Amino acid sequence: MKTSYTNQETSGHGRFHGWFRGVSCILAGLVLSSGQVWATEQTVVPQNARVMTGVELYTLYRDKSWRWADGAGLMQDDGRTFKAVAGSGASTTWAEGRWIVTDSGKLCFKAAWHTQAGTFPDKTCFSHKTHDGTVYQKKEPSGDWYVFKNAEPTDDDEFNKLVREDLVSAELEAMQDPPQDKHVQ
Repeated sequence: MKTSYTNQETSGHGRFHGWFRGVSCILAGLVLSSGQVWATEQTVVPQNARVMTGVELYTLYRDKSWRWADGAGLMQDDGRTFKAVAGSGASTTWAEGRWIVTDSGKLCFKAAWHTQAGTFPDKTCFSHKTHDGTVYQKKEPSGDWYVFKNAEPTDDDEFNKLVREDLVSAELEAMQDPPQDKHVQ
């Protein structure tokens, strides 16, 4: 099969590696954009912290964009639609799917990610706990807990990257419907 961006033959194996690199970069961006990577010591979640409910998570994330280091994800209330754009230039990827919250404290993005190598399904989840107004978050399955939102807000809170504006749709529409070259003869 020839790829549209290189016009070279690729095997299923090559397409998988292209997809894997693209999704790995996106997930790395999610993790790197969170405060957990830069913490000098591991966050200890209090023993009496409780799992956040689906209603609490819905209220926290609905109709907001989450700014990432190289893009953003949008969690729309209508249909629980999730859209995202990440990367730049030839490595730009985009996703469409759904966002899901559970009473076990999870926020999940289940979407089809579109890369130059093709379209691939992915599911990324974050767990949440709260204690005395502080919200803790960790990427599943193997991330470390970190403070997502302090009870006394700080400028470094990852929560500040949740904004009540659409940072995705216009860029996504432009990617899906690129302008046509108009030649006058």
